[in-house]
Amino acid sequence: MSTRQRASSGSPYEDQFGFSRAVRVGGRIVVAGTGPIEDDGSTTPGGAAEQAARCCELIVRAIGQLGGSARDVVRTRMFLTDINQQDAVGAVHAQFFGEARPAATMVGVAALCRSEWLVEIEAEALMEST
Repeated sequence: MSTRQRASSGSPYEDQFGFSRAVRVGGRIVVAGTGPIEDDGSTTPGGAAEQAARCCELIVRAIGQLGGSARDVVRTRMFLTDINQQDAVGAVHAQFFGEARPAATMVGVAALCRSEWLVEIEAEALMEST
């Protein structure tokens, strides 16, 4: 039986909505939709690229807390409030996950949890058994 491990980023939404930033069961790590939240709970300033970089930093940190790395990422989902920012967000995605080359989806959405959020990203990692 696999044990469940959890990682937290300190987002105010984790307690409020009752979720974990990431959960590991066996060799699989699932990272929740990750918005551009700073450690103090504020939104990351800047455009879609800056916000995407913050999302990716939080994702990689959570995966690392559970024993994985960006190289273990096999799936990402990117949600953009302005699909015209796809190239900027895609370039950031490549910086963080280009070596892993995960299956990826990018979609335009009407809105995210905070009106100033331009992007939110989910990820899944799978660690090879040794």
